[in-house]
Amino acid sequence: MIGQKGIPAKAGGIERHVEELSVELTNRGHDVLVFCRSKYTWPIRDHRGVRCIQTPSISTKHLDAITHTFTSIIRAAREKVDVFHIHGVGPALLSWLPKLIRPSAKVIVTFHCIDRHHQKWNVFARAMLYLGERCAVKIPDATITVSKTLQAYCRMSYNADTKYIPNGTPIQLDDADPKMLKPFKLKPGKYVMFCARLVRHKGAHLLIDAWKQVKKKRPDLVKNLKLVIVGGSAFTDDYVDELKKMAKKDKSVVMTGTQTGETLHALFQNSYSVVHPSESEGLPISILEAMSYGKCVLSSDIPENLELTKEHGLSFARGDVNDLSNKIIMMLEAPKLVKAVGEEARLHIAKNYDWKDISETTDYLYELTMLEPKLKDATV
Repeated sequence: MIGQKGIPAKAGGIERHVEELSVELTNRGHDVLVFCRSKYTWPIRDHRGVRCIQTPSISTKHLDAITHTFTSIIRAAREKVDVFHIHGVGPALLSWLPKLIRPSAKVIVTFHCIDRHHQKWNVFARAMLYLGERCAVKIPDATITVSKTLQAYCRMSYNADTKYIPNGTPIQLDDADPKMLKPFKLKPGKYVMFCARLVRHKGAHLLIDAWKQVKKKRPDLVKNLKLVIVGGSAFTDDYVDELKKMAKKDKSVVMTGTQTGETLHALFQNSYSVVHPSESEGLPISILEAMSYGKCVLSSDIPENLELTKEHGLSFARGDVNDLSNKIIMMLEAPKLVKAVGEEARLHIAKNYDWKDISETTDYLYELTMLEPKLKDATV
């Protein structure tokens, strides 16, 4: 597994995807190597049966991912791996390299998101990410897309046949300790939650603006409620500072920073509902996670979000702060609806986004690509 920051996942959808997929593939008998960046999770060398290997990178906004991908591919070739599974269109820029230095191996790329749409990138970076998209669908032995929207995008933009294998999430069965909320002065059921990396396209600033509108429109409704922003910087310190300034004089807005483990478990489980106002996604794991907790999710109406929330959640017009504030008010006025939508969402996730099923499909794809030359020879 190459392209992710590392495991155990602290933040980021790709990291959660890689961790859960790697564990399930290990349980199926594979020897899985996950390449990690030293500043993310090192010095963990074995996590849930998965071997973690550190390789160096140039830790800057524009060079971290690509240099880590390069050193990871070189190391993976020395380990004589059978499959290079590259995650993300940025790292896919180097999907040709394994074919050059280890021709017997297969290359799989997972297309997680149209990263060039993210507002944090400059013109040059977006051009490279566009090239990465072409590499992701033209060079590998197989390309996976995590949403049907991305599958359609690859077909229409590049005439590429990709394999749809979605993100997943485990269903949480254990009760969280509400004491984990005390450091943030939160009470169960008394807050609306946002959980994502604090990058502009995730829309945390839109949500804070909408929350302020809700307070003006219906002060009686939010008198004892809070808005909780869970997440941290991803080379976006200026944006995080902007959010902190927006929330500085409003005690009802709580910024927790990046949270993992039992704390994140408690934050999700005890929330009233979850809002995800993003403007660009692949198939958002944060929405999957919220739904797995039985939470009603209010998302922006981009196609990638609607794959999850159109039938099993609520939505608002992308970028429309007024519509978002009105939909929040509607949720707060209808607790029975919120509960019912959340329960249906949990059942939907359990049936359709289970990591065991996803790993089985991925395993099958690996085997199919390994057999492909033999099948061609047999046909000839």
